[in-house]
Amino acid sequence: MALLRVNYVSKKLAEKSILNNISFEQAPLQKIAIVGETGSGKSTLLKIIAGWIQPDDAEIYLEAQRIKGPDEKLIPGQKEIAYLSQHFELRKAYRVEELLSYAHLLKRKTDQLSGGERQRIAIARLLISAPKLLLLDEPFSNLDLIHKNILKTVIREIGERLQITCLMVSHDPQDIFAWADQIIILKAGAIIQQGTPEEVYHHPVDDYAAGLLGIYQICTPAIEKLFELSLKNNQQFLRPEYFKIVAEGAGIKAVIDRIFFMGGWYEIQITLADTLITLKTMETSYQKGDTVFLQLVLPHISP
Repeated sequence: MALLRVNYVSKKLAEKSILNNISFEQAPLQKIAIVGETGSGKSTLLKIIAGWIQPDDAEIYLEAQRIKGPDEKLIPGQKEIAYLSQHFELRKAYRVEELLSYAHLLKRKTDQLSGGERQRIAIARLLISAPKLLLLDEPFSNLDLIHKNILKTVIREIGERLQITCLMVSHDPQDIFAWADQIIILKAGAIIQQGTPEEVYHHPVDDYAAGLLGIYQICTPAIEKLFELSLKNNQQFLRPEYFKIVAEGAGIKAVIDRIFFMGGWYEIQITLADTLITLKTMETSYQKGDTVFLQLVLPHISP
């Protein structure tokens, strides 16, 4: 049985369509991430589910209870749903004990908290009501890596320890790949693809979906012919990790154009059959102008 059922959600602002007939379901404890470019309708969708924005058309249910919009309620919102915005709003100059009934920071004022502390207090404030569903709107935006990792740990533990179902909006695929059970891709207010992280990453429906989730190259007829491919599995988009540098003579000969140090690995760019190919390697000995040999290994994941 679904915990959340979202049916036919549509919304216009000033005659512009923001959301168009959005429908999906979320099972208890299932982790769903919603991704899309700026203006694709992600935040508006989350606020409609939270009961903060009135949709033009929608049937939204949390279990058997219909979620009402602000035009239908005196006080907007839903008791069983907690919404955490990307700004972590806390009323300024209040003591934490005025917002919470517990915490090691109780005597501090909200404007004296660090970014990481504000995040945790904001989440704790929401969790006091023991919500069934936690909506996270770009929770990692504008955070340094330290605070981002802190918040990732908090979000993971919320689901595991407190058995709270989470629905997250994010613009960074690296924040959701290891977390999400399902990814929903929005484009211009409509769902264009939904599937597991592996499915949507390896088999994006178009170049928009492919670009949202990482670097890619389109498999041109020249590349297909060069590597003697038969793309029966509709592998139109090629990720950097599909290309492997192999022993001399064991692959297609190519020359390195550029090398970029990425921290834990290197990105190597090679022009092959008039197509710029990017591949990843941890090998440190390659230099610009080196001759290498490439193989193309496609993933064994069905679309």
